Amino acid sequence: MLYTIFILIVDTIAAVLAGILLLRFWMQAVRVRPPSSIGQFMYQLTDWMVKPLRRVLPGVGGYDWASFAGAFLVALLSVAVELMLAPAFSVQTLLLLTLLRLAQWILYGLMGLIIIEVIFSWVNPHAPLAPLIGALTDPMMRPLRKVIPLIGSIDLSPLVAFLLLRIALYLVSALIVPLL
Repeated sequence: MLYTIFILIVDTIAAVLAGILLLRFWMQAVRVRPPSSIGQFMYQLTDWMVKPLRRVLPGVGGYDWASFAGAFLVALLSVAVELMLAPAFSVQTLLLLTLLRLAQWILYGLMGLIIIEVIFSWVNPHAPLAPLIGALTDPMMRPLRKVIPLIGSIDLSPLVAFLLLRIALYLVSALIVPLL
């Protein structure tokens, strides 16, 4: 029971830290500048990891690879701690589980952004953070909005995007189960 609680704490801390690193990566990839309060929080929480990694992995092609590598390292550490008591595991299993955990976090993050965007559209479309969330979800929503028409001025593309992300999450989870 204590081991389960310990793993829960490690996974929660790792998911939050990696989520912020992935958000930092995604914001730079889609060329979105965060509001100062969010940016300050994000940078103060992750600069200790990103700045040293930038010496090894500079940004290429407009992507902040140091932030992505930081998220990968956090996932690697999280999976390694979880497998610490496993009878035997190979390095390949560790790396594959790390990539799958990172994919899960990315999918959960995208689903969270869609939920926040939908809530903003219902409650207050002119909220200060609404443009930021809209810009972060636009790369995945734009192709769906071209295909799915409005029905009575209601946009169903977030529902379809959420469904597709859930299917991807099921597929990733199905790949993890045989490895454990």
